[in-house]
Amino acid sequence: MLSDTLVDAGAPSLRCHPDLDQSSVGAPLHDHATYVALAQLFGALSDPTRAKILHLLLDGEWCTCDLATVVGISESSVSQHLRVLRSLRVVRSRRAGKFVYYQLDDEHVALLIQMGLTHQGHGTKKADGDESPASGEVVR
Repeated sequence: MLSDTLVDAGAPSLRCHPDLDQSSVGAPLHDHATYVALAQLFGALSDPTRAKILHLLLDGEWCTCDLATVVGISESSVSQHLRVLRSLRVVRSRRAGKFVYYQLDDEHVALLIQMGLTHQGHGTKKADGDESPASGEVVR
């Protein structure tokens, strides 16, 4: 078809990949709002306190008071961090009496945290003193 062979004359040409089909360049990109949400997600994960909270939640459900004790901050501060994470659907909560319990929202979140920890080389200490995880090993 004629429309298949036409290239937008106003489209910039690729300098380093001139042999790529120009009509498909950019096709795998999502809409701008998706990248805004992705940046917000990684922004929330970039806080060290939130990263600690999420690391603890890899092992399952925790109440706010125990998270505060282990992380070493006030319950109020933990609640504020969890509010941010909840708004981005990173964690979810359930109330049981006067306690609120949190857990990771889904396995995708767990995978993000595990991959980040693995990338940083924070594996469990091995007998030979090597702290980096074995290839393919998941860090918890």
